[in-house]
Amino acid sequence: MPEAVIVDVARLASGKGKPGGALSATQPVELLAHVLRSIVERNDLDPALVDDVIGGCVGQAGEQALNISRTALLSAGFPESVPATTVDRQCGSSQQAAHFAAQGVIAGAYDIVIAAGVESMSRVPMGFTVAGQNPYGPSIAARYPEGLVGQGISAELVAAKWKLDRETLDQFSAESHRRATQAAAEGFFDREIIPIDVKNADGETVTHSVDETVRASTTAEGLGGLKSSFYSEQYAQRFPEINWHITPGNSSPLTDGASAALIMSDTMASKLNLTPRARFHSFSVAGDDPVFMLTAPIPATRKIFERSGLSIDDIDAYEVNEAFAPVPLAWAHEFGADPAKLNPRGGAIALGHALGSSGTRLLSTLVNQLEATGGRYGLQTMCEGAGMANATIIERV
Repeated sequence: MPEAVIVDVARLASGKGKPGGALSATQPVELLAHVLRSIVERNDLDPALVDDVIGGCVGQAGEQALNISRTALLSAGFPESVPATTVDRQCGSSQQAAHFAAQGVIAGAYDIVIAAGVESMSRVPMGFTVAGQNPYGPSIAARYPEGLVGQGISAELVAAKWKLDRETLDQFSAESHRRATQAAAEGFFDREIIPIDVKNADGETVTHSVDETVRASTTAEGLGGLKSSFYSEQYAQRFPEINWHITPGNSSPLTDGASAALIMSDTMASKLNLTPRARFHSFSVAGDDPVFMLTAPIPATRKIFERSGLSIDDIDAYEVNEAFAPVPLAWAHEFGADPAKLNPRGGAIALGHALGSSGTRLLSTLVNQLEATGGRYGLQTMCEGAGMANATIIERV
């Protein structure tokens, strides 16, 4: 059985996911095309050898419709013979793409595959794909008669259940910005960030290579002055336990971005004289209560530990997506995780959460962290819409 190895993984620097953001003037297909083109060029790989491109994207409508992964590879100049598909597991879409890619290699269905992701939240806003319609049928209404809720309310429920106060959430969020700022200053992100030429607000061509969502001046005290984002009388009556701690400061920002991982069999890497950076060790995916929605990383992690035979003590770094501060904090509480190993270079609160791109963005940071520290095992997990999560364990080689 072949091993699935990561030869390279890279991303664009984050852009604010709103008009005027650094990447907002560039169509999402061009963002993804640039990453795909760059990752084969910097590994001197003939793109004709790629068996498939599997891309993640959540907002598959408008400029991100019609299988954007295929459109992007054609835009990147790949041969027409290279196929592609686009998957949606909500925020974990590109992490799922990496799972499918690696599992295909292990099964012998692929020799070389690129897992990728893209999201332009400035050009395809959240909720755009619903098109004003109700995506839930009568059976969902019958099963959840009080109604499902948005992720902001779910984050409030998680904070209440794990008794996470406002100060704790804001301190964690400020630390995310501090770590990301320090990592950038030390050049940690240089290997994973692919520069891209874009148009700025004045129509001039500039090179974007620094995460736009990181705020070096962020402090817990400053975040403490922000108001709750999701308070409503309706939910206050339905969920009296909520303390209304979730704000823009302890949530991930709207973000534009794209990322990709070059994955292949260990045999093919050797044949092409490419040096693997890590191998896929274990996978899991889990579901949980869709009202709490954001808690599935906990059962997904339990499942992957059972399957891998590893424990939290074996893991040298963990990337737990910071969709909202309560998510990684609740996860860390359940596993007794070392805070120093949790998102050690900052997380999505600082580095941004470009939905469909986040899975391979986290993977790029995790691979680089293991290499920088000499660590062996890394774990990645993230919450996903409707109460799901992927978990991945990689091993540095």
